[in-house]
Amino acid sequence: MTVILLRHGRSTSNTAGTLAGRSEGVDLDDKGREQAAGLIDRIGDLPIRAVVSSPLLRCRRTVEPLAEALCLEPLIEDQLAEVDYGEWTGRKLGELVSESLWRVVQAHPSAAVFPGGEGLAQVQARAVAAIRAHDRRLAQELGGDALWVACTHGDVIKAVIADAYGMHLDGFQRITADPASVSVIRYTEIRPFVLHVNHTGARLSAALRAGPPKKDDSKAATDGETTDGTKDEAADGTKDEANEGSNDESPKQPAAAVPSSDAVIGGSTD
Repeated sequence: MTVILLRHGRSTSNTAGTLAGRSEGVDLDDKGREQAAGLIDRIGDLPIRAVVSSPLLRCRRTVEPLAEALCLEPLIEDQLAEVDYGEWTGRKLGELVSESLWRVVQAHPSAAVFPGGEGLAQVQARAVAAIRAHDRRLAQELGGDALWVACTHGDVIKAVIADAYGMHLDGFQRITADPASVSVIRYTEIRPFVLHVNHTGARLSAALRAGPPKKDDSKAATDGETTDGTKDEAADGTKDEANEGSNDESPKQPAAAVPSSDAVIGGSTD
C-alpha cells in the first residue's frame, strides 16, 4: 500500500506566527487556497483510490478541490488530527521559544508532553496506527494495493516518516514538512519504503502507482509467477514490480526479479 502524506496548505495561523493546534476555524489563507487548487495538477493524474483527512478545517479545505476532481468523498480520521498542544495552543511561536519545554521538543521530542495536551510519542503511535489501519481497510476493500492520500499536519507527518525510516522519534526534527508538501511511503510486508519527503514541485512522477494485487501460489503457477510473488518474464513477457515507478520505456528487469518488499542490493536499477 502506498500513502501520499499531504500537509495542509498555508493557513492564517501560519502567517500570523501562532501555534494553531486544534483551534477551531483556522482556515487557509489566499496562498493556501492556491496550493489546494494546485494539487489537482500536482497529483490529480495519479490513480488515487481514497482521500482521508484530519477533521480540522485547514485540512478539509486543502483536500476539497482534489477530492472533487477525483470524484471521491473525503473520509475524516480523528487520529490524524493535529497535535493537542494543550496550553500552548494559540500562543505566538516567538513566546514559546523561551519556554523550557521548547528545548525538550527540539532535542528530545520523545520526552515532550505539552501542558494540558498530549506527548509527541503518543502522537506518533496514534498516527502510525491510523495509517496502518487504513492500509488494511483499503487492501481488503479494493482487493490489493492502492494509492491513497492522507491530509494531516506537519508534526504528525514528521512522526509518521520517522517511524517509516526506523528513526528514533528524537531525530524527527531532522525531517521537514512544508505547507502543501507531499511525502510518500510505500508499506510492504517486510518494511516501509520512503519514496518522497517534502515534495513541493510541480508534480509527482506520473509513474507512481500501487503494485499489482497478489495471487495465490496455485494461480501463480499457472500464470508464470513464482511463489515469492515475482513474475517470470519468460512466461508472460511483462515488466515486474521491481521496476515500479519507472516509465514504460525503461529497461525490463531480469527474470529472477527482486520481490517488491526487498531492497535492491546496490541500489535501484531504474
